[in-house]
Amino acid sequence: MRILILLAAMVIAAPAAAQDLSKFKTGPVFEDFGPHAPIEGIDNVPADTEFSVAFDVAKPAEEGARNRGFESAARFINMHVAAGVDPDNIRIAVVVHGKASLDLLNDVAWAARQPVGEEEEAPENPSGAMIRVMLDHGVRFILCGQSGAAYGIEQADLIPGVETALSAMTAHALLQQRGYTVNPF
Repeated sequence: MRILILLAAMVIAAPAAAQDLSKFKTGPVFEDFGPHAPIEGIDNVPADTEFSVAFDVAKPAEEGARNRGFESAARFINMHVAAGVDPDNIRIAVVVHGKASLDLLNDVAWAARQPVGEEEEAPENPSGAMIRVMLDHGVRFILCGQSGAAYGIEQADLIPGVETALSAMTAHALLQQRGYTVNPF
């Protein structure tokens, strides 16, 4: 019991580590999302570096916010282009499953699933605009077909350009055969 009291006192007395996000900025590819910070003391990543990376996203966006897993993919692109990598050498796929699958819905399908009062306007998908911009930049979004089936998602419900695979496992296996690595973040 003394140890627990001592540990609790140490936690209470320890100053909270504050985050300083003032160095973070967006761009150069996505100006409205994907913030990153320059890191001093490192060399630029060689411009001829090639990345083929798959992001695995199962966690849904918080209410009213963009999906953080999707934004991590944008941050990866912004960060590496800012560090000197040719944007044409970056291939990104975002494999989406579980409840995050709902974040791929087009605005009409999204609004149909949101509770709204009689006088309220149907909301837009908070991740929708970001997904469309990323798709325009060649980022692939791949829905797990099994999750889509579980959540009643049809291809017509998805943002145009979003692909569907048999499963997230299948998508990752096929991407790995094509040289993609899985980003664990």
